[in-house]
Amino acid sequence: MRVAVYARVSTFDQEPANQIAELHRYAEARGWKTTDFVDRGVSGAKDRRPALDDMLRAARRRKFDLVLVWRLDRLGRNLRHLVMLLEELQALGIQFVSLAEGIDATTPAGKLQMHILAAIAEFERARIAERVKAGLARVRAAGRQLGRPRARVDEGSLQAAAGMSVREAATALGLSRSVVHRARLSQKRLEAS
Repeated sequence: MRVAVYARVSTFDQEPANQIAELHRYAEARGWKTTDFVDRGVSGAKDRRPALDDMLRAARRRKFDLVLVWRLDRLGRNLRHLVMLLEELQALGIQFVSLAEGIDATTPAGKLQMHILAAIAEFERARIAERVKAGLARVRAAGRQLGRPRARVDEGSLQAAAGMSVREAATALGLSRSVVHRARLSQKRLEAS
């Protein structure tokens, strides 16, 4: 089995050697061939990390069959990001093993643990959606307008840009193409009535 070993330390004065040595011992005991991806001086709270990004690119190219980490928090400290990573790996058909937590997605018990993590993440996403809906309802109840104010195009500006394409008019007026297009449609409706 081809294995991506992922290790991470948060500061440059820390060394990932202990993590890597333990991961290599585990992989060697199982007869796995390893490739190392190591992030040094990078917080686990960051979604983008050089070695992690390299590992994900390699995963999408099917360069390995399994990701091996020392602990889950080495892969990520943010539950949402961690679950998204694990879901992406699963969708790519890549197994996952975390030594400290005893998660081995190559076994039925490990797959159960992964499903539990996914369920927790889904629950958290649903709670976030509830909070957002409640906040929007509170703003509406207070009578405040949601979203960006609608851009208005005065008739003089529209007339000045009459011979131009929508793109040219949008550039000349400093508006988006959709605003110019809507204004022109509205003008045509007024002229037709």
